Formats: sequence, structure tokens, C-alpha cells
Amino acid sequence: MAVPKRKTTPSKRGMRRAADALKKPTYVEDKDSGELRRPHHVDLKTGMYRGRQVLTVKADD
Repeated sequence: MAVPKRKTTPSKRGMRRAADALKKPTYVEDKDSGELRRPHHVDLKTGMYRGRQVLTVKADD
């Protein structure tokens, strides 16, 4: 059975556990439509990313 050679310090333990906290996702207001979207993501309703049309939007029937 594997046994640690040294005791883990509280500082190292805390640094490891710092990533365990859940953060709520951030949203930004879109400049064109005013809707909330994730930063650095394509707006799926308009297909725009950084002012360019990158996706073709399907028409809702």
C-alpha cells in the first residue's frame, strides 16, 4: 500500500482544494441584441462572433 513520505502542509492542501469551489458562469450583455451570452462564445441566435457572421442561422417555421 502506498504511504505518503511527507505530511501535506495546510498551504498545499488549501491550494489543491481551491479548485473545488463551484463558480457560477459569467454572462455579458450582447452589444447588438442586448441579450445575455457567455463571453468568448458564438451567439447562437444571430450566429455572430466578434462582429462577424460565423454561423448561418436556421429560420424558425
